[in-house]
Amino acid sequence: MARLTVEDCLPQVENRFDLVLKAAKRARDLERGATAQVAWENDKPTVVALREIAAGLLNAKALDYTAQSEDTTAEAKAEDDVDAFIAEEMQSVSEVAEIAEPEIEVEV
Repeated sequence: MARLTVEDCLPQVENRFDLVLKAAKRARDLERGATAQVAWENDKPTVVALREIAAGLLNAKALDYTAQSEDTTAEAKAEDDVDAFIAEEMQSVSEVAEIAEPEIEVEV
């Protein structure tokens, strides 16, 4: 098991908060199938990501955390899901309204 400290990684990043964001992004990339640049040694993706950062194996561009674009993508997907749900509900409501609408005869 790797023995890693925050101090091992800090020379490669600006601050601890940036380290967390970049390590999390890299760990997600590794989880999705990205090639690790260090040996896995039965470690979890988060540990591998931190070991890569500490070793200086990732360039700054690879470590850039694009929270805005990820949030925008998630937001757009959520809006699409809501739009689809509303359209589906409106369709079923209109079908029910057509079936349930009784004909009323009025005598004068």
